[in-house]
Amino acid sequence: MDKPDCDPAKLDHTYAQFPLVNRAVAGWHRTWARYIRPVLSTSRVNTLLDIGSGGGDVPRALARWAARDGFELRITAIDPDERAYAFASSQPTTPALTFRRAFSSELVAEGERFDVVTSNHVLHHLSPQELGGLLRDSELLSKRLALHSDIERTRIGFALFSVATLPLRGSFIREDGLTSIRRCYLAKELRAVVPEGWRVEGQVPFRNLLVYRA
Repeated sequence: MDKPDCDPAKLDHTYAQFPLVNRAVAGWHRTWARYIRPVLSTSRVNTLLDIGSGGGDVPRALARWAARDGFELRITAIDPDERAYAFASSQPTTPALTFRRAFSSELVAEGERFDVVTSNHVLHHLSPQELGGLLRDSELLSKRLALHSDIERTRIGFALFSVATLPLRGSFIREDGLTSIRRCYLAKELRAVVPEGWRVEGQVPFRNLLVYRA
């Protein structure tokens, strides 16, 4: 799906299936409850930046949970891919959520700051140099907390995902998902490359959470 000439209908179907997959494996509600909600204020407007937002299902979920829990949270969701931006922007409007086509470095250059910075399934797409750039940008952009969630590479996770996604037809979910798992870090590998100040925490099932507290 990263190829610029991939089937656009299949790509849109992939974005449409992301909410199902992320609800099953990404664990963002637990991350919201344990990490994000405790650092938010009930007496002012809070801000959150989601990097590499894809089809936009994760920032939409965060916006819903914030509203339900009584927080005023303004979310900016960015992705440099015009196809991802077009799909996310075409979905029904979510209050306090704005989509933008941009790199994190552009927001750094603009002097933007956010209480919380997040990403989902972005790390394994990056070269070592790009990973370093993302983490530097996250430190500069976050006033309180940065969280980057990704899959951990395991044989059992690969096998389970391969079987569980067999019914998902007409998209890149299974094919690209298996490729992604092969590319992902083990926790010890991620700990070896992240700079000081970042902590790698394990999550169920088969996930790494990269945590930075400003």
